[in-house]
Amino acid sequence: MHRPNRHMAALSLAATLAMSAALVACSAPPTETVVVDKDHNDSHRWDDHENQAWHRFLTEKSRPAHEYTNSDKNEQSEYWNWRHSHPD
Repeated sequence: MHRPNRHMAALSLAATLAMSAALVACSAPPTETVVVDKDHNDSHRWDDHENQAWHRFLTEKSRPAHEYTNSDKNEQSEYWNWRHSHPD
């Protein structure tokens, strides 16, 4: 292989790897989001700790396990009322 072609191949490989790494980093799901509690006019970080509280709420209310994002507005409102009365 001629020297200029070898440099172009290396440069092309480096660019491809850099683009792949950037795409993976951009597509990673966030580990924490912010949820707005309109009834109490505040916001909460939704992280693993809050997710555990959500599942305690579902257990206490004898409801099947499901994600907060799949619940309706009434259940979300009920959760935040429960959550404010069950601080950590």
